[in-house]
Amino acid sequence: MVDRIILTVPDDISARARQIADATAQPVERVLLDHLKTLFAPLPALAPDEQAELDALRHLSDDALWTIAREQMPDDVQARAQVLMERNSRGQITNEEHAELEQLVQRADRLMLRKAEAGALLRQRGYVFTQQDYQPKHE
Repeated sequence: MVDRIILTVPDDISARARQIADATAQPVERVLLDHLKTLFAPLPALAPDEQAELDALRHLSDDALWTIAREQMPDDVQARAQVLMERNSRGQITNEEHAELEQLVQRADRLMLRKAEAGALLRQRGYVFTQQDYQPKHE
């Protein structure tokens, strides 16, 4: 069964969908429908401690959520990860360095997950923001 829905979309979304449709030789409706289907794909389950951490964010103040949304990996940690990634891409990484790189990647992934959840909660609370709002206040 097919349910017909008329949806008005902003010009920028319509224009982008038309570009994709033209580039892929598909109807605009197919491009939009395919994108909508991705919204309902099941998300991978998080580890219980990660899920508990995200659930706890709901109870934080707006200021605390903004702090999390602006959080950055320390410069020295970012520099170390970059060195390890370069060594890895050149095939010159030791087993110990590879394990360290995996830990740093997991740490970065967890940070991004917290930042994304904090941003989603702020948006639910009525905030509208840009990418620049995610930058630390001192920058």
